Amino acid sequence: MKDLPTPYYLIDETRLQKNLEIIQSVRERSGAKSVLALKCFSTWCVFDLMRRYLDGTTSSSLFEARLGYEEFGKEVHAYSVGFSRNDVKAVRVFADKIIFNSVSQLQQHYPDVQGCNLGLRVNPGISYSHFDLADPTRRYSRLGVADKAALAEASTVLNGLMYHFNCENDDIDSFIRALASIGRDDGELLRKMEWISFGGGLSFTKDGYPLDRFCLALREFGQEFDIQIYLEPGEAVVTQTTELVTTVIDMVHNEVDIAIVDASLEAHMLDHLVYRTNPAIAFPEAGEHRVMIAGRTCLAGDVFGDFRLAEPLRIGSQVRIADAGGYTMVKSNWFNGVAMPSIVVRRLNGTIELVRAFGYDDFKRSLS
Repeated sequence: MKDLPTPYYLIDETRLQKNLEIIQSVRERSGAKSVLALKCFSTWCVFDLMRRYLDGTTSSSLFEARLGYEEFGKEVHAYSVGFSRNDVKAVRVFADKIIFNSVSQLQQHYPDVQGCNLGLRVNPGISYSHFDLADPTRRYSRLGVADKAALAEASTVLNGLMYHFNCENDDIDSFIRALASIGRDDGELLRKMEWISFGGGLSFTKDGYPLDRFCLALREFGQEFDIQIYLEPGEAVVTQTTELVTTVIDMVHNEVDIAIVDASLEAHMLDHLVYRTNPAIAFPEAGEHRVMIAGRTCLAGDVFGDFRLAEPLRIGSQVRIADAGGYTMVKSNWFNGVAMPSIVVRRLNGTIELVRAFGYDDFKRSLS
């Protein structure tokens, strides 16, 4: 790997397989199917491995749905906050399920999708999120149907419902309470449906997560309402599988030592900037040497964080940013014209494969 020019995202298939095996176990023990949330991770060079364990993909746009159909196969769930008519006419050709965000969208496009397997997103009025920005049931949320009367009226043409109401939820008690609430409030409606999706945002591949309780709760819910449950893991699939490998290209001092790397928080791990969080460092290990690690763009706040490492950084030092799989490659951008990180995979047999490198032509074509 020392010969590979940085920056690059390094996806480790062995780590990925560990998460996928947990997802497969949940399916076997609970009966709940899992479809990959492409909004989180669409890096299709590892789809061959992922399709062995997952039931398909779920999307938030026509392009994501098409990618799932062409490169993943299996089930294709097509959802969007807002479909255009052209979107719907294109997606109906290959989608196994088309899920609308509102009754208005369902009514508007129903003449074009009549006979398809249709779903509607529900806003259950309950949610779990550490961030208001990502809370699907925040005040004035446009995500899903909150009007129970309108939902009941629309249900005559529906096959299923989607409840996406979690974000980074590792609290099993919260999830079990939510299941009880949904069953109590919408049980009559659920008994008319073939399937229900509980969306993503459930951290059930996290170390120590109570999988026995999770699987039991899912299985009992599915049996009570005689309904097929779907989960839409994204982050849960790729958590702790990927690193952003960078090189220190300069050291400056302004009260503290600052290492400037050849990547960017703004361009390559944008969610941390948006949510004002800091990633962890996979290498070097933690220690006593304080250093701020910053990106190479002109944005003053393009800073990965303030860290204490086992060794002082120097120009040429390698720094590996941890947990760089979810919501990174799908959000990478060309801010400042900074080179897009390559995509590298460590395959199950240990082979290192450079899958894709991005150059000036990619930058130029993306803009006009």
